[in-house]
Amino acid sequence: MDSFFRSEEMCLVQLFFQTESAHNCINELGHLGLVQFKDLNPGTVAFQRRFVKEVKKCEEMERILRFLENEVVKSNIPIPADFTSETIPVPRDVLDLESRFDKLEQELKEINSNRDTLRQNFTQLMEINHLLQMTDDFFEEVAIRLFVAGVIKHERFPAFEKILWRLFHGNFVLRHAEIKPHEEENMDPVKKDVFVVFVQGDQIRGKIRKLCDGFHASMYPCPNNAYARKEMRTNVNTRIEDLRLVLKRTEEFRETTLTAAAANLQEWASKVKKMKAIYYTLNLCNIDITQKLIVAEIWCPVSDLNSVHTALIHGSEQSGSSLSPVVNRIQTQQTPPTFNRVTSFTSGFQSIIDAYGVGNYQEINPAPYTMVTFPFLFAVMFGDCGHGLVMTLLALWLILHQEHFRKLKNELIDMLVDGRYIIFLMGLFSIYTGLIYNDCFSKSFNVFGSSWSVRPMFHPHGPWTNDTLHDSGHLHLDPLVSGVYSGNPYPFGVDPIWNIASNKLSFLNSYKMKMSVIMGVAHMLFGVTLSLVNYINLKDVALQFIPEVIFMLSLFGYLIFLILYKWCVVMKSESAPSILLLFINMMLFDYSSEGTVLYRTQKPVQIFLVVVAVLMVPWLLFAKPLLLYRKHKQLKFLSLLFCLSLFFGVKKAFVSLQVSMADIFVYQGIHTIEYCLGCISNTASYLRLWALSLAHAELSEVLWKMVLQVALRVTSGMGSVLLAVTFAAFAVLTVTILLVMEGLSAFLHALRLHWVEFQNKFYKGSGYKFTPLSFDRMRDMQ
Repeated sequence: MDSFFRSEEMCLVQLFFQTESAHNCINELGHLGLVQFKDLNPGTVAFQRRFVKEVKKCEEMERILRFLENEVVKSNIPIPADFTSETIPVPRDVLDLESRFDKLEQELKEINSNRDTLRQNFTQLMEINHLLQMTDDFFEEVAIRLFVAGVIKHERFPAFEKILWRLFHGNFVLRHAEIKPHEEENMDPVKKDVFVVFVQGDQIRGKIRKLCDGFHASMYPCPNNAYARKEMRTNVNTRIEDLRLVLKRTEEFRETTLTAAAANLQEWASKVKKMKAIYYTLNLCNIDITQKLIVAEIWCPVSDLNSVHTALIHGSEQSGSSLSPVVNRIQTQQTPPTFNRVTSFTSGFQSIIDAYGVGNYQEINPAPYTMVTFPFLFAVMFGDCGHGLVMTLLALWLILHQEHFRKLKNELIDMLVDGRYIIFLMGLFSIYTGLIYNDCFSKSFNVFGSSWSVRPMFHPHGPWTNDTLHDSGHLHLDPLVSGVYSGNPYPFGVDPIWNIASNKLSFLNSYKMKMSVIMGVAHMLFGVTLSLVNYINLKDVALQFIPEVIFMLSLFGYLIFLILYKWCVVMKSESAPSILLLFINMMLFDYSSEGTVLYRTQKPVQIFLVVVAVLMVPWLLFAKPLLLYRKHKQLKFLSLLFCLSLFFGVKKAFVSLQVSMADIFVYQGIHTIEYCLGCISNTASYLRLWALSLAHAELSEVLWKMVLQVALRVTSGMGSVLLAVTFAAFAVLTVTILLVMEGLSAFLHALRLHWVEFQNKFYKGSGYKFTPLSFDRMRDMQ
C-alpha cells in the first residue's frame, strides 16, 4: 500500500546466464515487463556494438513490413487485429523472416510494376479507342488531310488552344471532345480531352507536335480513310479485351498474395519487434571472453525480485541450458529510476503528474490525491449537474466502447480514451457541485421547499400592502420580520429562491469568492503537510516544515477563520466589516478605523499572529544555513589538522567550502522568498475557482434566456417547429461553448492549480522514469 503513495523501492541486480539461453531469458523478462536493463557499455558507439548487424536486419524487416501494410491498406484488405503467438523468437528466425520478406517484397514490386505497365498500356489503348470513335465526325467536317491527333489533360486544353491561336493565327482547324469512359474502364481518374488539329504543311505540323510535347499530350496515329480507322479500332478492341483479362488475373493474384500476407502481418510485426528489442537489450550487456556467459545489470522493483528470478529460470529451462541463471543484488550509489504502478483507472492521473515532471526516487506521489482534488476543483469551476450528467454519459460511452475507439487510430480520440476515467470523475463531481449550487442548465430544483416565505411581509405582520406590489419594481425580504426566514437553511445546496432574486449575482459572487479562498488555503496546507513525508530527519522538520506551516496558518488560516466566523454570527449587512479590509488593516497594524472589529479580542490576537508570521521568515531564512555552517566549520577544523602539511590542498578545500556555504545561503533565501510571496500569490490564484464558476453559470443563463426561453414563449401554430429548431441550436451551443470550450478552460485551470499552487509545496519532479522492457507495451503501441 505504501507503494501507491510513493514510488516503488528499486534495486540494482546483476544477472549471469548462458549465451544459448539469452533469447529465452530476455523474452521471459520482456513478457514480465518489470525490468530495465542498464547499459554496461556507455562509451561504445552504436556501430561498434556486438549485435548491431542483427538490429539493422530487424529495422530492414520493419521497413518491408511497413511497405506490406501500405499495400494491404491501399487494396482495402482487412488486417486481423487479434492474433495468438506464443513462439519465442530465436536467432534463426531472423534469417527465415529476412529471406521470406525479401522474396515477398520482390514479388510484390514485380507484380506492381507489371500491373502499372499493363494499366498504362490499357489506358493508351482506351485513349486510342476513344480517339478513333470521336474523330469520324471531325474528318467529315474538314477536307484537310494533314493533322495531329492526340489526348491532353482537360485542365491544360484552354492554354493549349490559346497558344495555338497565338502561334499560327488561325491557320489551322481544331476539334476536341471530352472523354467520358465507363466506370469499369476508368482506371485513370484524370479528365482528358481528345483533339485533332488539321493543318496545311508539314512544317506547321512539326511545330504543333513540339507544342504537344511541351504540354505532355499523348499523340496517336490515326488513319485518313474510314475503312483503315475501322480496322484499327477492331484490333484495338481485341487488344483491350486481352489486356482486361490479363489485368484481372494480375489483380486476383496480387490480392491473393496480399491477403495471405495480411493474415500474418500482425504476428510478423510482433515477432520482429521482439527480436529487435532482444538484440538491442543484448547490446547493453557484456559477454565474457569465453563467449558463453552474458553479464547484465537491471533495475527492478524489490517486491518483484522473486518474479524476475522465476522468469529467468523458466527461460533457461526452455532453452535446455545446463546452468541456472545467477541473480545477485548489488549495492550502488546511483539514483534508481522512478516507478509508480498504475492501473487503467489511475494511468490518466499519473500521466498528468508525469507531464509536470517525473518524481524523484521514493518521493511522495501526488497521483492518489490528484484523483480526488483534480476533478473536484474542475467541478467547482464547472458546477452544473446537467452539464456534468452529459459529461458523465460521454465518459461511460468511452469506457464501454474503448476497444472500438482505439481501433480508429485517431490521435484526438486516443487522448479522450486514455482520459476516460478523468472525464468520468469530472462529470460525477460536476453533478455534485451542480447540486450544491442548485444549478441545472441555469435552472434550480425546489425539492425541500424554500426556507424563505413572502406571506409574513404583508400587513398586519409586515410593511407590505397590495399597493406596495403595484408601485414597486423590486421588493426586499427582511429576515428580521418574524416568519420570513424559517431559521433553518435549505437542507442541501443553495436555496432555490435565489434563482429569482435580483441580488442573486451579488450573493453568489460573495459566496463563491470566499469559498475559493477557503478551498485554496486548505489545498495548499494539504500540500505543505504532504511535504513532511519527504523530510529525512527531525532537523529538517523543525527548521523548514514547522515554520512554513506556522507562517501559512498565522495569516491565511486566520483569514479562513474570519470568513467562517462572519458566516456564523448574526449581523446587519450595513454594519458588517469587510474581510478584505480587516486583513489589510491587520497587516498594517491599523485599528483606528471604525467598523474594523469583528469580535472582542480581535486586536491582540491579530498582532500576535502577524508577529509570529514575521518571525517565521528569519527562522526559515537563517536557521538551516547557520546549522549547516556550524557543521561545516567543525569539518573544516578537522580537515586543517589532517592536511596541515599540504598548503595548496587546504586552500582549495577552504575555497570549495566557501562556495558551498554561499550556495546554501542563496538557495535557502530563494526558497524563503518564493514560499512567503507564493503563499500570497497562490491564494489569489485560487480565485480563478470563483471567476470561472461565475462565468460558467452566467453563460448558461444567457443561453437559456436568449435561445430556448424565446422559443418557449411562442404560442403560434408554428411554435412546435420553432421550438424543435431552437432546441437543436441550444443543444449545439451548449455542447460547443459550455461543454467543450468551458470544459477545456476549467481543465487547464485545474491543471495549473495542481502543478503550480499544490505540487510545488512538496513535489520536485526531477527524477527519471522507469522504462522496462515490456512486450505488452510494444504491442499496444502498434
